[in-house]
Amino acid sequence: MALDLADYEARARAAVMAFWGNRESARQKQAESGRQDQGERSGVTGGKNMDGFVAMMVELIKANGLRDDDIMLNRRVLTLPGFFRPTKLWDLLVVRDGRLIAAIEFKSQVGPSFGNNANNRAEEAIGTAVDLWTAYREGAFGEIPRPFLGYFFVLEDAPESRSPVEESSPHFAVFPEFAQASYADRYNLLCQKLIKEQLYSCATLLLSAKTNGYTGNYQELSPLTGLRTFVTTLGGYIAAEAAGR
Repeated sequence: MALDLADYEARARAAVMAFWGNRESARQKQAESGRQDQGERSGVTGGKNMDGFVAMMVELIKANGLRDDDIMLNRRVLTLPGFFRPTKLWDLLVVRDGRLIAAIEFKSQVGPSFGNNANNRAEEAIGTAVDLWTAYREGAFGEIPRPFLGYFFVLEDAPESRSPVEESSPHFAVFPEFAQASYADRYNLLCQKLIKEQLYSCATLLLSAKTNGYTGNYQELSPLTGLRTFVTTLGGYIAAEAAGR
């Protein structure tokens, strides 16, 4: 069966519009209720910002042969055991006949304070992967092939995220690729290294400006971390599973 990419480009544009639209709806609801969070937090407490991207992956999974029953979306069935901690709550799981097929994490960051969260996001992504693969090695998921592990990140495309950032390391030099790298560059480097170090099967970075809420446009920084790489890799993995490997 040919790989079905489930019209991912059109779905991605719709997801971008939903991303910005849901943020604005959450902000308006808080303003109407008289409870206004500080800064951009009012746009994220609604908890629905990445739902369009989750739905895009669900359609991709179904298009390549798995069933609704194999796709875990309800919070109560999204927990996996860890090694360094008891459990981890994921955003999307695929579990077929008691076997873990895929686990995907969806994250985003909107300015203006990009520097406040960049290192935390990197530590979180690395730690999550190390925890899962150590649990896998120790037999937490049984004797199964390595599951697909995905990291999906949306970053606001803004002057603050695109501008070079000074880094201070008084004792030893930072790696040259980080010199004068913007936060967008840093996230792209993070995703590239997560893949090259085999911590994630795929790690994708999409950039989108607030004005893209009307158009659904988005930008990518490299083929390795681009959306097509993510959907073709995941789609191929799912198709192989559906065909019985």
